[in-house]
Amino acid sequence: MQSPESSTAPPTLDPLACTRWLDRARASSAWLHEEVGQRMADRLQWMRARPRVWLDWWPLEGGLQAHQRVQATYPQARAHWVERTPARARVAQLALQGPLWRRWLGLDPLQTQEAAPGQADLVWANMSLHQVANPEACLRAWHQALAVEGFLMFSCLGPDSLQELRGLYADLGWPPPAPAFTDMHDWGDMLVAAGFAEPVMDMERITLTYASPEALLAELRGWGRNVHPERFAALRGRGWRTQLLSALARQAQQSPDGRLRLTFEIIYGHALKAAPRAPKARESRVSLDDMRAQLPSRAPSPDKDATR
Repeated sequence: MQSPESSTAPPTLDPLACTRWLDRARASSAWLHEEVGQRMADRLQWMRARPRVWLDWWPLEGGLQAHQRVQATYPQARAHWVERTPARARVAQLALQGPLWRRWLGLDPLQTQEAAPGQADLVWANMSLHQVANPEACLRAWHQALAVEGFLMFSCLGPDSLQELRGLYADLGWPPPAPAFTDMHDWGDMLVAAGFAEPVMDMERITLTYASPEALLAELRGWGRNVHPERFAALRGRGWRTQLLSALARQAQQSPDGRLRLTFEIIYGHALKAAPRAPKARESRVSLDDMRAQLPSRAPSPDKDATR
């Protein structure tokens, strides 16, 4: 199964830059994504369905530890996964497949990359949707992967993410430091448009603090890149970095505890793939005889003379 590529994109997302970032090879998952994945996995306890087959969409992005948490929740389920490139697939293969002897003894469930469309009882997509250049195509791919009555669980960043850094860049007159992330109500509308039923959306905010500007920038560098189309057109020099560090240091001085803060709005979504409904005809015709046959029959009234 191939990940959908973009032909159109949200207005504040550069498709080429997004693809380059997502296709990079990496050896581990971002810890923030792992944290969000653990929180989303906690929600599985409220699900009545017990998947027999589940699909992890981009486990390197969503979290290898989170993948193991889902598998532990459904130990008898067959796990599949999708990655974007052969290099990423090799890393996922090594990380997700247990030792060969455990598989021989049946102690580890079979985990494979390929999954036939319409076979997954659960599609798990953690912290990936906000990075996709064509989200509508991605939602349709998830819908296609699901079996009827299967369910989707996903998470992504919301529009309040990085609000402190956005404010700082605006004060300095710089382009935005990140794209404008989609609101959860818009995701709900897109889920319905993609064919999902009963979408449920909610959100929470995670606030992280940092002791220094350098620590903040180092962590952000491992989590993503600025793919806004109006970002700086070229690499920044040492003078720009010095200006950024100074601005962050002033921001920290204004904090009560002298630490820098970054807010992340985390959106969680859940939806079902309902059974298709039979199309209704624009008009129906019923004959007069059929209408008469549907009328309730009346019992004959008793003879008045016979009751006397």
